[in-house]
Amino acid sequence: MNWIDFFTDPIFRAPTWGTLFMCISSSLMGVILFLKKKSLLAESLSHATYPGVVIAMMLFTLLFPGKEEWLFIAIFIGAFFSSWLALQAIRFLQEKQRLHSDVVLCVVLSSFFGIGVLFTSWMQATIPAWKNQMQMLLFGQAATMTDLHIALYGSLAFLCVLFFVLCFYPIQAFSFDRSFAQIVGIRVSFFEKLFFSLVLLSLVLGIRSVGVVLMSGMVVAPAVAARQFTNRLGSMFLLAAFFGALSGFLGNVCSVFGSIALSTEDHRLTLPTGPMIVLVGGLIAVFSLAFAPKRGWVFRKMRIGSFSLKRLEENLLKMMWKRKEQGIKRGQFTSQLGISTLSLSLVLFRLRSQGWVLKKDSLYELTFDGRQRASFIVRLHRLWELYLTNLLKLESTKVHKTAEEMEHILTPDLEMRLTELLSNPIEDPHQQPIPKKGEVG
Repeated sequence: MNWIDFFTDPIFRAPTWGTLFMCISSSLMGVILFLKKKSLLAESLSHATYPGVVIAMMLFTLLFPGKEEWLFIAIFIGAFFSSWLALQAIRFLQEKQRLHSDVVLCVVLSSFFGIGVLFTSWMQATIPAWKNQMQMLLFGQAATMTDLHIALYGSLAFLCVLFFVLCFYPIQAFSFDRSFAQIVGIRVSFFEKLFFSLVLLSLVLGIRSVGVVLMSGMVVAPAVAARQFTNRLGSMFLLAAFFGALSGFLGNVCSVFGSIALSTEDHRLTLPTGPMIVLVGGLIAVFSLAFAPKRGWVFRKMRIGSFSLKRLEENLLKMMWKRKEQGIKRGQFTSQLGISTLSLSLVLFRLRSQGWVLKKDSLYELTFDGRQRASFIVRLHRLWELYLTNLLKLESTKVHKTAEEMEHILTPDLEMRLTELLSNPIEDPHQQPIPKKGEVG
């Protein structure tokens, strides 16, 4: 069995295509919710579908016995109506009662879900045959999808894509600046109603594949992952849709092959597709948070470490420059700079490899290039001190610490502009000479 079989095999194609389309639509909705800082709204609305689902199932079985093949329509209608009521309750409590959003979301989520659990308990006691059906709605059952679900989820994904393509600029406007959107004549309330209608549809239809409890994970996770790679809204939509589709596909693959690998002749273990999809989506989000080139935690730590090392190197060069021709012993570095022996060894190795420092017997001295580099650092420091005192009118006794930080990030272009702005000065505020550009000192 290969990956193409998941899209063509009569058994696997419905779960694969269905969850793939479902993940695309929910991921696109999640982008706006994430950017508007309303990700918890998806959690509340997905849980709020539960009482509607249970009540719709109860009424359908009582009014239309023997028509179970149409039960999913009643479930979707009930779920949509219940989540719509929850959305109206959230808006009322926030806008009319002036309650904090966290309080409102918690109250609505717990209340609606509690009502759903209450009706479920009563239903299990009166109609026990539907217990497994209720369990399926909590955690999803993507493996039993049919080609009808492909058409259903495909239509939803098409509607979501069409909405964002045709309404991209109005969505962009009201997502980032609602007041500006209203000023330029955008019908913000209309687009928000349309958007939240699609959100409700995505959540309601998604419970069939990943369930009420886990649906919010597929709304948020792809958007979180996409945000780490881009600062542009259009790119974020594309990346979120890609990560959502990838989660849907890999979730099916992990479910099938994981179940086969973990099952034995005596015991059959099944990894449910819905939870596996959410798990894959969560792992993609965590990986993105850690390893995205610009925003990832790992690369940020590497950049911070690189800058700290550069700052330490330049402080060491500056220290040696101020001692003129005198060499410095290794122990003097640790005592004056307050660094560990390991850090000192790394810094001295880098400085020697760059040809800025050489070792004679037990003493370390600056080379010609090293003195030139150190002189430039001192020049940046003293230029910045002069800028702060002359132009920003700060006291000369309070500028040293700021200059210590800025000297490591000033570029040659800024150095040139400071020189022109200060009319090529020769002394800093403390009457210390400012080394000339290219001077060894």
